[in-house]
Amino acid sequence: MTTELRRLRNYIGGEFKDAADGRTTEVVNPATGDVYATAPLSGQGDVDAAMAAAAAAFPGWRDTTPSERQKALLKIADAFEARADELVAAESENTGKPLGLTASEELPPMVDQIRFFAGAARLLEGRSAGEYMDGMTSIIRREPVGVCAQVAPWNYPMMMAVWKFAPAIAAGNTVVLKPSDTTPASTVLMAEIIDSILPKGVFNVVCGDRETGKAMVEHSTPAMASITGSVRAGMQVAESASKDVKRVHLELGGKAPVVVFEDADIAKAVEDIAVAGYFNAGQDCTAATRVLVHESIHDEFVSALAKAAADTKTGQPDDEDVLYGPLNNPNQLKQVAGFIERLPAHAKVEAGGHQVGEKGYFYAPTVVSGLKQDDEIIQNEVFGPVITVQSFTDEAQALEYANGVEFALASSVWTKDHGRAMRMSKNLDFGCVWINTHIPLVAEMPHGGFKKSGYGKDLSAYGFEDYTRIKHVMTSLDG
Repeated sequence: MTTELRRLRNYIGGEFKDAADGRTTEVVNPATGDVYATAPLSGQGDVDAAMAAAAAAFPGWRDTTPSERQKALLKIADAFEARADELVAAESENTGKPLGLTASEELPPMVDQIRFFAGAARLLEGRSAGEYMDGMTSIIRREPVGVCAQVAPWNYPMMMAVWKFAPAIAAGNTVVLKPSDTTPASTVLMAEIIDSILPKGVFNVVCGDRETGKAMVEHSTPAMASITGSVRAGMQVAESASKDVKRVHLELGGKAPVVVFEDADIAKAVEDIAVAGYFNAGQDCTAATRVLVHESIHDEFVSALAKAAADTKTGQPDDEDVLYGPLNNPNQLKQVAGFIERLPAHAKVEAGGHQVGEKGYFYAPTVVSGLKQDDEIIQNEVFGPVITVQSFTDEAQALEYANGVEFALASSVWTKDHGRAMRMSKNLDFGCVWINTHIPLVAEMPHGGFKKSGYGKDLSAYGFEDYTRIKHVMTSLDG
């Protein structure tokens, strides 16, 4: 007996549609390795249709009042909350994530973030009107940029979709959003929920692969392209967008340093770092996976972290004892395993270092010590449940090692010395610095990096402003 595959469809101009040429891709549950759905493999015609729908809807949505946009977003938040179980189930099938943790750790902040941007819609800021030249009054208008082409990643498909569409729509833009080809299910469900709330064409979902995303970014209609993904993908988007001078918003890779000084609470640091490193199978650009420990506590810390790794469990989504599920796809499993297979002779695997089970793409919580600053696994993003540990001698060396990578998204410092914490937070070249914690995010504060981690901010009023443009209007007082 064969089970009929679920059929996912694009959402364009308020209608659910197959790809114009009928092409599809298979969608796999990474917890089982089994195909459970098909999704459109959208081509140029589908992208053209979505862009046309978004462009047609833009004037009407642009001209709505902030209070009307707020009301719509609040309805979306309420609807997502009311259908939380469906969204969690879809996201878990997308990603293999634990059902309980997805329900408790992802859905509530996601709903809260929509509500935050609903409020932000009514708090547009600009300099006060005034006479900066005799006989002339100047005012500032803050306007939506237009149609936004948005590409979301597979590590947090549902939440990253929110980070994309909520500020854009709050600011009066219209959206064409592409989920990852491996995780389209929850985004398509979002479209089903949003369908009765937003005017047709304001929010569109186009499923597909890299070529689909490329067609979106290169399309002449969008005024802005936003992507969360790899550095390679971000560089390609920036290059493509430059040809017609589109705005670009890039949230790319990370290699977060976690600097643990000798006066830190080792037990608390180990417990919190293990969670922040292994949550979501380490598939997080801010994950606490590159630990720098003062030499005086190095051995004690490594021993404790190895035990924490051994006590951390990965497994099926319905197992309430697991911290994380599988890696997203076979290629990601191969990438993570490859880093361990290529470790230099001076490195030591203290825990894990192997695949778990014969079904799905699970990898054991892993700790690697004995590493040097120029080692591949230190310089490049693993994006898996692997925590590396290096030793440092003093504050200056800790800072040198921490900043000595091409990524600059997030970091953390663990110390009881307030002055040291302030010095480190000043000198760490990262978009976020946590002190005695790692990974909490709030809607009111910005998320985004420097260097090869990209530019532009998600969340906060700064993220909202990225989806606006500023116009100066000057009028003569004489007539």
